[in-house]
Amino acid sequence: MLYNFAIYFYLLGVAIASLFNEKVRKMWRGERAAFDVLKQKVDPEAKFVWFHAASLGEFEQGRPIMERLRSEHPEYKILLTFFSPSGYEVRKNYEGADIICYLPLDTPINAIRFLRLVRPVMAFFIKYEFWYNYLHILKYRKVPAYSVSSIFRPEQVFFKWYAKKYAGVLRCITHFFVQNEQSRELLEKIGITEVTISGDTRFDRVLQIKEQSKRLPLVEAFKNKKQTVEEAYKQEYKVFVAGSSWPPDEDIFIRFFNEHPEWKLIIAPHVIGNDHLQQIMSKLNRKTVRYTEATPETAAEAQCMIIDCFGLLSSIYHYGEVAYVGGGFGVGIHNVLEAAVWNVPVFFGPNNKRFQEAQQLLASGGAVEITDYNSFDSAMTRFMNDEEWLKECGSKAGEYVKSKAGATDIVLKESLHI
Repeated sequence: MLYNFAIYFYLLGVAIASLFNEKVRKMWRGERAAFDVLKQKVDPEAKFVWFHAASLGEFEQGRPIMERLRSEHPEYKILLTFFSPSGYEVRKNYEGADIICYLPLDTPINAIRFLRLVRPVMAFFIKYEFWYNYLHILKYRKVPAYSVSSIFRPEQVFFKWYAKKYAGVLRCITHFFVQNEQSRELLEKIGITEVTISGDTRFDRVLQIKEQSKRLPLVEAFKNKKQTVEEAYKQEYKVFVAGSSWPPDEDIFIRFFNEHPEWKLIIAPHVIGNDHLQQIMSKLNRKTVRYTEATPETAAEAQCMIIDCFGLLSSIYHYGEVAYVGGGFGVGIHNVLEAAVWNVPVFFGPNNKRFQEAQQLLASGGAVEITDYNSFDSAMTRFMNDEEWLKECGSKAGEYVKSKAGATDIVLKESLHI
C-alpha cells in the first residue's frame, strides 16, 4: 500500500536526519526506546486508556479529559504517547499519566507490537491524529477509538476524490467529537455520522489553568511600582504582555513601547535562546530585566521584563491590561485562549484565518487583528484614550472563553456512557 511505502520512506529520512538534528535524534531514539518502556511498565492485568497527542498543544487539549478520567475512574490506567519531542520532552514527567512514551512510527509491525503490549480498552486521538495502521488494528480488535477536538476543512486530503482509500481510516474511529458544524457536514458527506459537535477541550483547559494559576511575586513587583514620587496620584503603570512572540511581532510592539513610557512591557518570546534574547534587548531603549536575573527591587525599577524561561506565560497574562499573541506574521498565531481567559483584549497578526478561536474572538469583539505598525499604533492609541473600550473588549474576550466551555463533559459522557 502506498501509505506504508511512504511511512517506510519517512522512517529512512528520520534515521538520516537524526545524524544531524538534535530534535529529530531525540524523536528517533525515543521511538526506538518505546517498546522497552512498555515492556517494563505495562501491567498486563490493568485496564489502560490510551491518549495520543502529536505535541504539546494537543496534549493540553487532551489533558482535561485525562485528569477527569483519572479522578473519577481510578480503575483505569492512562498511557500517554507523543509524536514530537516538543511535547514529550516538556511533559515526560507529567503526573497525570501512568506511562508516557513516544509513539513508534505507524508501520504495520510497530502497530501490532505496540497494541499487543498495551491492549488498551479504549483510545483517544487528539485533533488531527489519524494513524492508519494503529486505527485499523484497533477497529479489528473492537477497541473503541475516539477523535477529540477534531476539526475538518474541505481542502484536507480525506475529502479529495483521489484519496478515497486513505479516507477509510476515518471509518476506524468509533465516534468523532468535532469543533464545529462544518466538520460534521464534511464527515456526513463521506458517510460518517457518529459525530457530536462538542467544541474544543482547550476552553476547559484554559479555564482550569486560570483557576490553578501561580502568583508571581517578581511580576507583581514589576507591575505595581508607582511611576514617580512627584506624581501625587501615584497611578500604576499599565502592563502589556506579549506572549510567544517572534521577531516580526517584536519589531512592531517594541517600537511602540519605546515611545510610550506610561506603559510597561512583558515579553515572553516563543524561542528562548540567547541570540534571540540579545536581539530583543538590542531593540529596547527602556530599562530591561530578565526574569531569571531579577530581584523584587530590580523588577520594580524596570520598564520591560523578558521572560527567559518556560512555564509561566499562562499565569503572566493575568498581569496585563492588554495581551499580544505572536506568530501571526509567520506560520500562524499561537494560543489566544490563554490570554483571553483573563478578560484582556488580545492582539494578533494577520495569519489567523485557519484558527477558528481567533476568528470567533474577533467576531465577539474581544480581539484586534493588526497588519502593520500603523494598525497596532491606532488600536493602542484608542485603548489609551478610551478606558471603557479597553474594559469592554477585555470583558468580551473573557465571556467568549466561558461561553465555549463544556467539551470535556460531552466527551466523557459519550465515551464512558456516564
